[in-house]
Amino acid sequence: MFSTEPRVTYRRNQLGEVICQLRFPEILAIGAKPPVEFQEAIRAAFPRYSSRMEAPAPKLTGVPGNLSVQNQPAAINYQFMSEDGIWRVNLTQKFISLACARYTSWEDFAAKLDKPLAEFIQIYKPAYFERIGLRYINFISRKALSLEATPFRDLISRKYLGILCDEQVMEPSVAQSGVDAQFAVRGGCRVKLHAGPGKVQRAGKSDGEVKFIFDMDLFMPGNVAPNLSAPALQTLHAQAWAIFRDAITDELHEAMEPTD
Repeated sequence: MFSTEPRVTYRRNQLGEVICQLRFPEILAIGAKPPVEFQEAIRAAFPRYSSRMEAPAPKLTGVPGNLSVQNQPAAINYQFMSEDGIWRVNLTQKFISLACARYTSWEDFAAKLDKPLAEFIQIYKPAYFERIGLRYINFISRKALSLEATPFRDLISRKYLGILCDEQVMEPSVAQSGVDAQFAVRGGCRVKLHAGPGKVQRAGKSDGEVKFIFDMDLFMPGNVAPNLSAPALQTLHAQAWAIFRDAITDELHEAMEPTD
């Protein structure tokens, strides 16, 4: 389940989005007034600002047979976006996140996160982070990689294929074949993973191609001191590479053009 190959960067990576989210005990000051000081600190890199009210999903309370639905209060989600729209910082009373829609390398991503995270810690002084997460959403397109005639069973490790690993099963006949798993990995990390074919919608539209979706949410539960958040993210990133490389075949690996 874990590759020991050295990490590489793919020239033709299939990442649709990479998201880092750090959750913390609720800080009321973030919702009490707009984060003016925080915006000023990161505005050069994230000049586009917006905000919206979000209502969390209702919470179930009680015991089976006597459950009640408790509505959660709406909260403000502040968004700061780069001029080109590729990078996005979101801040609420309970989390800060960075999302990238055009990922190039971990080094670039970590460098982009450094300023917003450092400023957040300095301004709001979270006691600790309850959950540190790093999510890689891959939309593997055979068309983009000139592999249209290649079945997914030749590109993806059998453990993530479900019924598609059976050579007697024809891909077009399968309406759904996904694998969902949650498991622990090294370094105190956990993984919530979805793998399977599907059509991807962007701006409410699909291009019609069936892609292989490999959605990997790695996280570190438990209380992490703010000054240890960077090492925690580095640990998560290392586990992500080991899992992803093990999940793809050499044919797909080469098609994405690995570089050192």
